[in-house]
This record gives sequence, structure tokens and C-alpha cells, in this order.
Amino acid sequence: MVELIKKRTDVVTEEISKFQNNTQYRSNHKKDPGMFASTSTMDVSSVEFKSRAAERKNDINAVAKKDVITLPPTTTIMGVIKTMTGKGFRRVPIADAGTKRLEGIITSMDIVNFLGGGPKSLLVENYYKENLLAAINADVSEIMQRDVAFVTSKASIADAVEMMIQRNTGGLPVVDEDNRVCAIFTERDFLDLMADTIDYDSIKDYMSTKVKTVPFDTTIEEAARIMVSKGFRRLPIVKDGILIGIVTASNIMNFLGSGKAFEKMVTGNFHEAFSEPITSLITKDVIWASPEMDMGDAARLMIEKEVGSLPVIDNDVLCGIITERDFLRAVSSTYW
Repeated sequence: MVELIKKRTDVVTEEISKFQNNTQYRSNHKKDPGMFASTSTMDVSSVEFKSRAAERKNDINAVAKKDVITLPPTTTIMGVIKTMTGKGFRRVPIADAGTKRLEGIITSMDIVNFLGGGPKSLLVENYYKENLLAAINADVSEIMQRDVAFVTSKASIADAVEMMIQRNTGGLPVVDEDNRVCAIFTERDFLDLMADTIDYDSIKDYMSTKVKTVPFDTTIEEAARIMVSKGFRRLPIVKDGILIGIVTASNIMNFLGSGKAFEKMVTGNFHEAFSEPITSLITKDVIWASPEMDMGDAARLMIEKEVGSLPVIDNDVLCGIITERDFLRAVSSTYW
């Protein structure tokens, strides 16, 4: 039985390689990423997928990023924002400067919460009397998450995926036996790992169909409140029923980190900075998918275009959205 599974896995691996190197596939994929749907007839069964995934799922160290950056809890909030903006990070572990032991984590959603989206904005409103310039020089320990979800370096990828789903988080610090941060594992790392093994189902079976959209004239502050209250890291923006863009928590954080927010202020009040329409933060063309696009093609498209989600459009109508988190849930619930 083991030999049979191995033989079938070798066949699948070979077919995947052929599929990815196919000239027509690459041509179509680059020519029209939004419209591309797979024409492959390859059927990857659950046995084949399990066999291939099992080769790597017992070693978190095989996929977690070792060049993890940590910041001490005394780093200013603005210092953290600049690091995250400059490096393109959605999260940074907060660790003791000397020992590197994990003390907390800060994410782009924590920053959005702080900038007026949720309870953490009370630090700005009450303690700093709505003075944004003063508030951003507070220590990050004021707003970081202290109850941090993490895994040890001995954990399996399956353990990490289960933890991420249970704790509803997009990334986990990896610590050694002394609780020192040695790596980080994220939804994007999981997507990279599985992108070539999930060409078997349409995204319509896994996408979220209840999509919260906001009109184009929504302010940045209003969008931040919606994100925090609903737990969304991204919001599609529409005008006259047409999707014109997607704004993420990172876009809002980068608005502050780039200095553009300060150009809008006259008195220093943080409400002034975030009264701009959310459309001012749109930085990329909309990359979208059709409901019939298969999961593998969608994963590869997200990796190629460096986006964390794809709006799903059918007959010019937004009918859903597929995110990195949806891939995590889909694969883990089916195979782990």
C-alpha cells in the first residue's frame, strides 16, 4: 500500500511539474490574470495530496522564515509602523532586547485599532487628548497583544495551522525551548507551500460569499472602524455598484508610516488625518478571479501579484472573496 501511494504521488508530482511548465498556461496566466481559469484535467485525489503534504508537514522549520525581525517593547508605535511599512510586514513579534524572549506581537490590525478603529484608540483620545503626534511616540507595549499565539520549533505545520485557525491569527512566532523567537510562520508561507498541490477544486466552494463593501466616499476613519468591529483585514470599495479597489489594514497603516497622514493635519488632531476618503489609499489595480478558477491557480495568482485576497466576480457582479485564511481553512479541514 505504501509503495502504491508513493508511486501515485510520483505521478502527481510529475504531472504538476508538466502543468506548471506548460507554455500555454504561462502565457494565459500573464496575459489576463483576472480572467484566467485552469484548463487542466488533472485530478489530484486526497490520498495523493496527503502523501505529498505529509513529506513536509512534520517540520515547521522547513517553511517558517528564519530571518525574523523582532522589536523591543520600548520601541515607539511610530518606530514599529515604520519598520512594518518599510519591510512590508503585517506583524512583528515584540521581544526582550537582550534575551529575545517573546513578550507580545503587533499587527497591522492593532495599528488600525489604535488609529481610531477600536478600543485601542482610547489611548489617543483620552490619554493624549486626540494628539496623534504625541500618541505615536508612546511605547508599543501600550497597544501590543500580550496573549500571543505561538508554536515551538518542534511543532509540525499541521500544529501551526490548527493554532492559527483556533486563534484566528494570520501568523505565529516560532520559539525555541527558552521562549526565544527564532522564526515566524504566516498564512503566506502556507500558501507558498501548498500552491502547487491544490489544483483540484473551484474557489467558489471555499470563498466567502457575504462580502462587506463600502462606498467610495467612506473616510479612512470610518473604514478603520468597520474593519475592527467586523474583524476584516480588507474592504472592497464600490462606486455605482462597480468594484473599484480593495483597501487593507496595511494600506491604512502605511498611510501613517509614509507621512501622508500628517499632511492632512492642521491642529494635530488625529481625526483630521483620517478624514480623507478611503479611495486615496488604493495603490493597485484590482486583481480578481472568476468563481470557476481552481484553488491552485488562485493561490499562484495571489503569490505572483503579492495580494492577500482575490475578489470573485461573476457577470460583472462581486459575488465573493477568497483570502489566504480561506486557503488555510480549506486545506486543513479537508486533509489535516
